[in-house]
Amino acid sequence: MHMSKVRVAIAGASGYAGGEVARLLLGHPGVEIGALTGGSNAGESFGRLQPHLVPLADRVLEATTVETLAGHDVVFLGLPHGQSGEIASALPDSTVVIDCGADFRLEDAATWEEFYGSEHAGTWPYGLPELPGQRARLDGASRFAVPGCYPTVSTLTIAPAVAAGLVEPDVVVVAASGTSGAGKAAKPHLLGSETMGNVSAYGVGGVHRHTPEIVQNLSRVTEAPVQVSFTPLLVPMPRGILATVSAPLAGTVTAEQARAAYLDAYADEQFVHVLPEGVWPQTQSVLGSNAVHVQVTVDEAAGRLVAVGVVDNLAKGTAGAAVQCMNIALGLPEATGLSTVGLAP
Repeated sequence: MHMSKVRVAIAGASGYAGGEVARLLLGHPGVEIGALTGGSNAGESFGRLQPHLVPLADRVLEATTVETLAGHDVVFLGLPHGQSGEIASALPDSTVVIDCGADFRLEDAATWEEFYGSEHAGTWPYGLPELPGQRARLDGASRFAVPGCYPTVSTLTIAPAVAAGLVEPDVVVVAASGTSGAGKAAKPHLLGSETMGNVSAYGVGGVHRHTPEIVQNLSRVTEAPVQVSFTPLLVPMPRGILATVSAPLAGTVTAEQARAAYLDAYADEQFVHVLPEGVWPQTQSVLGSNAVHVQVTVDEAAGRLVAVGVVDNLAKGTAGAAVQCMNIALGLPEATGLSTVGLAP
């Protein structure tokens, strides 16, 4: 599908993910922003809820209905889990629909029901083109499931090692995220007085909903059974994720060999940057960008490969990936409207 200008709607535009989609689309040369919708915020001034998006300040949020979203070329869904399926099914196949939620990410219905506690809506092409072989699955699609933020950084941080057979696929992920990953709704544990000066773990012991997504991703690059132990941490910053990912070495592997595998894997990936030797990722370097920064080494004493990756959870972790999927659907260069330049300090 090739168009000079497409009309785009954003459902859930008052939230963090929807607002970030709007921010990125304001800098995209190929789109016109149409309907902006909200749930309980319908009828509110968009400028009051998203004051940083000045060009859209005079808009009023509409109700999230099929009638409002119909007639657009592209629809982004930034809705709570379980709400995308009904709307998406009512939109024509000719409409590109990009779901920023989890509804269509998992392939196994039983796993979805175990972790999300509701009926599985189905499976759409998974919008992580940097995963080996994934671009072929995205070619010609009109429905896209945007990956979760934790799975994006965790997968890209360890996938080259798993794919090259450098490690056993018994992966440990410890990832620290800013508070925006929990959404914009008011929650007591996200109050400033609770988060400032505090780091806390949650979803410990294999129960976090992103665990099966990471397993699913890594299972695509190896034939061996994959195990993932994932522990997320909440840290006192608005946005960004730093993931430390390790796995036992599969034989003798040097740090130089590991680095060479990563450089080869990401040689043609414009958004994934393997940092210079000895330089370790930091979240401020990717804030506001669609970039992923990765570094890798070998802990010889422990017999483990250790890799660290960072991503902006709202950009490449959600909205940036969504725009990247839109570009693929429209036949545009993947980087259109996206940047690898972060904000620092």
